[in-house]
Amino acid sequence: MAQARLDRKEQITGWVFIAPALVLLGLFMIYPIVWSLWMSFQVGKGMNLSFGGFANILRLTKDAVFLRALGNTFTFFIFQVPIMIVLALLFAVALNDSTLKFRGFFRTAIFLPCATSLIAYSTVFKSMFAIDGVVNQTLMELHLISAPISWLGDPFWAKVLIIMAITWRWTGYNMIFYLAALQNIDRSIYEAARIDGVPAWARFRYLTIPMLKPVILFTTVISTIGTLQLFDEVYNFSAGTGGPSDSTLTLSLYIYNLTFKFMPSFGYSATVSWVIVVLVGILSFLQFMVARDRRTS
Repeated sequence: MAQARLDRKEQITGWVFIAPALVLLGLFMIYPIVWSLWMSFQVGKGMNLSFGGFANILRLTKDAVFLRALGNTFTFFIFQVPIMIVLALLFAVALNDSTLKFRGFFRTAIFLPCATSLIAYSTVFKSMFAIDGVVNQTLMELHLISAPISWLGDPFWAKVLIIMAITWRWTGYNMIFYLAALQNIDRSIYEAARIDGVPAWARFRYLTIPMLKPVILFTTVISTIGTLQLFDEVYNFSAGTGGPSDSTLTLSLYIYNLTFKFMPSFGYSATVSWVIVVLVGILSFLQFMVARDRRTS
């Protein structure tokens, strides 16, 4: 009986200690999520809202701007995430070589962009890729182009610039995860494969990648979430317009415009935000399904 009272007292004490954290979690995370879901069924402008059922969902199918933003977001996701993951993996394998000189310098140099100020690097990129910027001048001096490229004024090249900027900024972030995982792999595995005459590409394909599979899945999921929520680079590069001609407009920037730039449409912007939630859930599920172990009984 005494032991039971002591166990109960310890449980109550534990709940008292975590109660403040639970209250804050519910107030600033759970409540906004539930409220945004309720808001997604509201229609109207500003604070003049009323329950509209599935009107906002039907509106999505007819909203050309939303469909364009959805297409742009998927374009960034399809091209940028694989490029970044592959580059991060290759950099990690190269910088994990104990015989490589100045490894610390190279690791820092590749990781540094993700710690750089967004405003600072956006300004530098816009200057470098301007019509008369250093990138166009260099390409013309190398005779790779005959006329300057309008990186910020052409829909195609604007997308390319966004992809390059995101890749430059976040490749090092993913590389750190791969480096940490590689350093926990027993080197005797590679030594045995090397003694058996297994070439470097085969060691990478049949040893490194399978052993890094959980980390690759993790970085792919978080990169997917980050790309589907892409806002900062697009906002800074296009001055908040998503231009030229909405060619770089993303779902997150569209939500921002619906909420703060145009006549506020809180219900519809909440609906668009839940589209991102659904896409993240679907794509993450598919990635887990692709990466799961296929073992036969």
